[in-house]
Amino acid sequence: MMHDVIIVGGSYAGLSAAMQVARARRKVLVIDAGQRRNRFSETSHGFLGRDGHAPGAIASEAQGQLLAYPTVEFISGAAIAASGEIDAFRVDLADGSTVEGRRIVLATGVEDVLPDVPGLAAQWGIGAMTCPYCHGYELNRGRIGVLASGPMSLHQAAMLPEWGQTTLLANGVFDPADPQLADLAERGVAMEFATVAAVEGEPGSPVVVLSDGRRLPMDGLFVATRTRIVTPLPQMLGCAIAEGPQGPYVATDAMKATTVPGVFACGDVASPMASVAISVGHGALAGAAVHRSIIFPQTVAKAA
Repeated sequence: MMHDVIIVGGSYAGLSAAMQVARARRKVLVIDAGQRRNRFSETSHGFLGRDGHAPGAIASEAQGQLLAYPTVEFISGAAIAASGEIDAFRVDLADGSTVEGRRIVLATGVEDVLPDVPGLAAQWGIGAMTCPYCHGYELNRGRIGVLASGPMSLHQAAMLPEWGQTTLLANGVFDPADPQLADLAERGVAMEFATVAAVEGEPGSPVVVLSDGRRLPMDGLFVATRTRIVTPLPQMLGCAIAEGPQGPYVATDAMKATTVPGVFACGDVASPMASVAISVGHGALAGAAVHRSIIFPQTVAKAA
């Protein structure tokens, strides 16, 4: 069976893209491996109409709404390879099966790579997070630690006093220059230069243990993680990869077309900025654009 669109990734961006295609009465296949990036978080914030809801519940309800459309098929499984060209793409699945489609939308997401600090992973998504807009308000202007992981941590620390009493934990990653220290001080950010030995405490109540034995209870920790693309599919298809401040992502134009004709990308895999709201918006753009590329094939071109 030749699908009009194959969407690899069935989280917020992929489901949003699929909805646009389904509402155009086109045959759309969604392939999802079930590894949402925010699966560690108990609640999602900042998405209009669903603020404070469980991330899994949002995705599950969206999937149910999508499957009400008769032209939609959903496969729970991993896509392990992709090849072909416009109007003749092929995607191989981990179970040995193969599907074909005229267009592909990559919505596979990314993976967060945490600093190698004992105990940090146990807090991830609960007491340690990356986005203040998603999780800062709930800290009630409490004690916030920023665990340095690279240059982006300076920007993150300068932002966070909006949400609480902020301490930048340099952790030996970098030594801020005097102008940077002055900027942080002006924003009310405290500095801690001792190395972080571990993160302890119950999930949601992190305690930073320093190398000199001091213990700093925090209401929340923020980390500017590195990210990595979780699948080789973009490279297999020949998509150009851009380098963002936190890691690589698939390069697209404003309508989410990649550098390969007929291949689109949306969500975290195609943006250096991440949130449920942004992913849903970019997915809607990609879905509309991929549909238009089918009905107006003469407009299909490589992304700039």
